[in-house]
Amino acid sequence: MSKSILIIGAGAIGLSTALHCARKGHRVTVLERHGAQRDGCSFGNAGMIVPSHFVPLAAPGMVALGLKWMLNPESPFYIKPRFDGELFDWACKFWRASNAEHVRRSAPLLRDLSFASRAMFEEIAAQTQNEIGLVTRGLLMLCKTQHGLDAEAEFAAKANQLGVPAEVLDAQQTAKLDPGVTMAVAGAVYFPKDAHFTPDRYLAVLEAQAGKLGVSFKWDVEVMGLDCRAGKIAAVQTLKGEFSADEIILCGGSWSPLLAHQLGLKIPIQAGKGYSLTLPQPRELPQLCSIFTEARMAVTPMGSSLRFGGTMEIAGLNEDINPARLRGILKAVPKYFPEFAMDDFLGIQPWRGLRPCSPDGLPYLGRTTQFSNLILATGHAMMGMSLSPITGQLVGEIVSGEKPSFDLSLFSPDRYA
Repeated sequence: MSKSILIIGAGAIGLSTALHCARKGHRVTVLERHGAQRDGCSFGNAGMIVPSHFVPLAAPGMVALGLKWMLNPESPFYIKPRFDGELFDWACKFWRASNAEHVRRSAPLLRDLSFASRAMFEEIAAQTQNEIGLVTRGLLMLCKTQHGLDAEAEFAAKANQLGVPAEVLDAQQTAKLDPGVTMAVAGAVYFPKDAHFTPDRYLAVLEAQAGKLGVSFKWDVEVMGLDCRAGKIAAVQTLKGEFSADEIILCGGSWSPLLAHQLGLKIPIQAGKGYSLTLPQPRELPQLCSIFTEARMAVTPMGSSLRFGGTMEIAGLNEDINPARLRGILKAVPKYFPEFAMDDFLGIQPWRGLRPCSPDGLPYLGRTTQFSNLILATGHAMMGMSLSPITGQLVGEIVSGEKPSFDLSLFSPDRYA
């Protein structure tokens, strides 16, 4: 049965959800608080598809590492000190979730969803003559030190046990695999099933395909409130009037909790600010995407350009650019790629985006028991782009009354109720 669907948010998750709901024959409208030329969290993304990232953000050792990094404002992780009850609550939940049992339960599902998304990216590339710039040559976890390489080798063994292929390489083998760039590393772990693409081209394809199926986009429409009656959302209130639909899908990223709070829903999310800098004409151009392991930085070739991105800054819904965070990125680049210099980035406009981070590192995906016509698809943290295709498919199944392709109980929006 065809339904009217109202989606709040036009990032990667919202666009993929719109496309899959439209493919199911539903009538879809998307509300986006920015204009059509937006630059939100999805656009400056590293564009990686990462089955290798099957460990959630909340994992053993992360609390201690985070506390260590907090002492340095240029480190990969930083929490801006502030008196905030929600931040304290989130931090306590993160601490409780950072255990081996949580990883054991979550890893197989994250692995399976990532592999499913990868296959869907390949389908999109095949349908569009690869307009999204998909490259399926794998990812290198580049290790500056032998200590870092030893730690990644232990992780590679766990990945292979879980069915995610991984190969440990020394410095010479690493250089041979990607001769396009000079590297100063002890070695790397190679994940051949990872891939990368160009985010803005991917988003343009999703929007175009959804538009062809009749999806209506309402730009510059900020949701101000929700009219709830008898356990349902009767209308979505905006400065440009009210909108109603059979189903409401919240894909608002880091802004999702603002609306959830109005409904009495508890979906703890902290905005994790990330930064990226893209060189249009880099000194050298690698062919594989990579991660600077110790620096926690992502590097992605996108056509003839090269994007460097990273850091996690918990500072609320604050989109200001923190120069210290950028310095951390700039200092790390020549340590791994010695032919590059910090001066290469002079005049390059930095990008920043807010990634919606749940305390257990898992998204909120599915229906909430409190409102019969509300579905949440948010809280994906750094995995939003990578998991966007399968997320859209799953929401389309839920909307249509079908059994989801995967057991989503770990992602329940009510798990912190």
